[in-house]
Amino acid sequence: MRELQAKIIETLKVQPQIDPEKEIRRSIDFLKAYLKKNPFLKTLVLGISGGQDSTLAGKLSQMAITEMREETGTQDYQFIAVRLPYGDQADEQDAMDAIEFMHADQTVRVNIKEAADAMVKAVEANQIEVSDFNKGNIKARQRMIAQYAIAGANHGAVVGTDHAAEAITGFYTKYGDGGADITPLWRLDKRQGKQMLKVLHAPKHLYEKTPTADLEDNRPALPDEVALGVTYNDIDDYLEGKPIDDHNAEIIENWYVKTEHKRHMPINVYDEFWK
Repeated sequence: MRELQAKIIETLKVQPQIDPEKEIRRSIDFLKAYLKKNPFLKTLVLGISGGQDSTLAGKLSQMAITEMREETGTQDYQFIAVRLPYGDQADEQDAMDAIEFMHADQTVRVNIKEAADAMVKAVEANQIEVSDFNKGNIKARQRMIAQYAIAGANHGAVVGTDHAAEAITGFYTKYGDGGADITPLWRLDKRQGKQMLKVLHAPKHLYEKTPTADLEDNRPALPDEVALGVTYNDIDDYLEGKPIDDHNAEIIENWYVKTEHKRHMPINVYDEFWK
C-alpha cells in the first residue's frame, strides 16, 4: 500500500468492508446521541438533491427522529427535508422520490436563484468579475444559509452529507455543502453508502444516478467523475486499501493535498498547518 494511502485511510477512518445494517444502526444511534446531548435541539434539517448522499443522510435522519419520538413520547422531534432549487431543476422528480422514500415529516422549498443572482450582482457592482465556477460556490453557500435559517427557526441542527469519497477529493464547497453541524456518513465511501441504501430498499434510480454537483450554469449536470478526472470506483478502491493504477492514485492524492484546507477548521497561530 502507498504510504500516503495508508495515512489517508487512517485519517478518514474508512473500513475495507462494512456490514451495512450495523453501519445504518451506528449512524442512527449517532444522530440520536447528538440530540440527547443537546436537548435544546428538536429538529434535523437537510437539503435534498435527489442524489445518493442526501437520500441516505435523509433516510437515516428520519429514522433517528422517529425513534426519538417513540422513545421520548413527544412529538416535538421533527425532520425537515429542504428542496433548494436554483430556478427549475431537471432532476426535481428524483428529489421528490427521495423525500417520499424517507417519509420526511416536513418538506420546505426555498428557491435560491433570486438570492444567488443578487449576490453576484452586488459583488460585480464593484467591477469584480464572478466566474461561472465562483457563482456555483455562491449557490452552494446560499443553500446552506437557507438550511441554517430553517434550523434556527425550528431549534434545529443541519445535517451534512460529507463522506470519505468526497472528503478525500475536497469535492464540496467550503462553508457551503461542506458546512454542517453533524455528518452521519463520515467514514463511508460511495460504494458503502450504496450498500446501505440497498438494505434500506431505496429506489434503485436514486443510488445508481450519475453523481453531479450541478453548480455551473455553463456546464449543467457535469458528472463528478468528469470534473475529478477519476472514477468513484477507483476512489473507493483506494480508500478500501486496494491497489489501483498509479496514475489514478496520483490524481486522488493530488486532490487530497490540494484540498487539505477544506478539512481543517479556520487556521490560527497555534496550528501546525500553515508552518
